[in-house]
Amino acid sequence: MQFTAKQISEFLAGSVDGNPDVAVTELSKIEDGKEGSLSFLSNPKYENFLYSTQASVVIVSKDFTPNQPFTSTLIRVDNPYSSFTILLDKYNEAMNAQATLSGISKLAFIHPTAKIGSNVFIDAFAYVAENVVIGDGCKLNAQTFVGANSQIGENSTFFSGVKIYHNTVIGSRVIIHANTVIGSDGFGFAPQKDGTYNKIPQIGNVIIEDDVEIGANTTVDRATMGSTVIKKGAKIDNLIQIAHNVEIGENTVLAAQSGVSGSTKIGPNSVVGGQVGIAGHLTLAKGTQIGAQAGINFNITEENKQWHGSPAQPLRNWMRASVIFKHLPDIEKRINTLEEELKKLTAELEKNTIHNER
Repeated sequence: MQFTAKQISEFLAGSVDGNPDVAVTELSKIEDGKEGSLSFLSNPKYENFLYSTQASVVIVSKDFTPNQPFTSTLIRVDNPYSSFTILLDKYNEAMNAQATLSGISKLAFIHPTAKIGSNVFIDAFAYVAENVVIGDGCKLNAQTFVGANSQIGENSTFFSGVKIYHNTVIGSRVIIHANTVIGSDGFGFAPQKDGTYNKIPQIGNVIIEDDVEIGANTTVDRATMGSTVIKKGAKIDNLIQIAHNVEIGENTVLAAQSGVSGSTKIGPNSVVGGQVGIAGHLTLAKGTQIGAQAGINFNITEENKQWHGSPAQPLRNWMRASVIFKHLPDIEKRINTLEEELKKLTAELEKNTIHNER
């Protein structure tokens, strides 16, 4: 596929600064740009690459002012990152259209009671259990397992090795990446007098609403009773643990290696950084933002606040404290020195007091 700068600018409602007829055939990062490629500049940290990139066209903001010569044609738009994302999406759609997968492999198992929609692709060694309902346009790649009585909405995609336990409800346009497990038992065990543990049956399910994306090797546990719920538009990274009866709010994002303990509710439009640990039975307000490696062990009631550290504290407090952390060794030395001087002064004072008493 080939497009000119003019065609792209019209699609993005932008303006061309340079040669409107220059053509591009691929997308690239600005630092890796070459002739015939299209890139974008959004983060000021990458501005220096504009002056060395070989990309034929670069998308920039309308108010961007270069301070060095450059060779690329610019397309000026309101939001370069958003515009480039639109192009990536269209490019991905075009690629998928060229390699549309449909049909059911002879090596897949489909239970006779399962209901399969139209234009569904089910790859080799996939397993669809009894009473499963799969909507139109879904794609189940190799070795996907869908347990009994589960329901899947339209145009959802499961990559290889995804395991969907029984009674799971998944909405439309959901993407689940390789080897993720949905609906495994929650971590419920009752301690006994003899020091052993009895397993508590996990009889609930998982509900994943529309437009959710879940990364590879992530686990979402089924509820003890009721449902573990991932709400509409949430984005969950790789290697994340979502425990039983958790609720992830709409359009909330969680980065890799984070864990959410049982029965915690995260409000909509929240952001959870990598390796964050969130204790159980908590409620986090709408728009909560948690920095990487933070530990949350309390309810957050104020909306749209930033938190960092472990135990977490408001971001501004943490930043002040982190400055002090760097100087702790020096502060310790100064305190030790002052203590020694104080001891000497105290001893001298006691000596003078005794001398005066005599």
